[in-house]
Amino acid sequence: MMNSVLVNHKAKADINISCFGEVLWDCFPDGKRVGGAPLNVCVRLNSLGIKGSMISAVGDDQLGHELLAFIDERGVNRDCIAINPVKSTSTVEVTLDKNGSASYEIVADTAWDNVALTDNIIRQVKQADVLVFGSLIGRSSVSLATLTELVEAANFTVFDVNLRAPHYHIDSIVKLMNKADFIKLNDDELYEIAKAMGSPFNSLEQNLDFIATQTQTQYLCVTKGSHGALLSIDGQKFYNSGYLVNVVDTVGAGDSFLGSLLYQLCSDNNPQYAIDFACAVGAMVAQSAGATPVLTIEQINAFMQPA
Repeated sequence: MMNSVLVNHKAKADINISCFGEVLWDCFPDGKRVGGAPLNVCVRLNSLGIKGSMISAVGDDQLGHELLAFIDERGVNRDCIAINPVKSTSTVEVTLDKNGSASYEIVADTAWDNVALTDNIIRQVKQADVLVFGSLIGRSSVSLATLTELVEAANFTVFDVNLRAPHYHIDSIVKLMNKADFIKLNDDELYEIAKAMGSPFNSLEQNLDFIATQTQTQYLCVTKGSHGALLSIDGQKFYNSGYLVNVVDTVGAGDSFLGSLLYQLCSDNNPQYAIDFACAVGAMVAQSAGATPVLTIEQINAFMQPA
């Protein structure tokens, strides 16, 4: 057992991360694939050897039962995924542009918009080392109320910002950022939020430091698409410039990036390697179809250091 950047004195197999938010079907022109940012993070964590537990809801319908079967198949703990008898399982229409970048049409008022707080959920979050949540789960009052309680109960919180118009309000995003221990966002989101918060700065680093100061957050990460990412820990910066791949679709690449980053930061003490590893996994997902391709540690190492 060793100290890691985020979790002290725990073997990797004993680390537990809970992810709260949407579970859904991404509907592409050629068929449907499992998605939802927190679920994608959870699946990637689990595949790398850290126990991921999902908190969400599906409908009592065929799509819901298919989703649960996938979650079981990937070994993710779903003790806190409710089956809602009256709300349907979430679907999202995904449109890809010629570069493989996705836009989303997200149906409102689905099962995961209505995750009620239970003793079981609170217990799971209190026992977890880390709670990961996204911004989309805050679009409805029921799930936002649950999230607010969970953030207070959690030992360490990671806020994965996903600005999906029209499903967000900057003021509620900033409130959640003020509560988070770790904020992950992309470069477009960074500039939009920093400007809304009154940042006078133009550079990415200055805006990141501005948000860190305004929200008193020690851990921040900005992804820059094909140009890699920047990790900031107590103001110290770690960079990766990206990996060259042929992009199939970008769906879930940022989620697998975050899952891989957290895996490294929870099990090792090397932030530079963590950002390099996470960028590699994000690139490997972007060159694959769908959000959760199966990738082994051996494959990731071979991608980072070809023989």
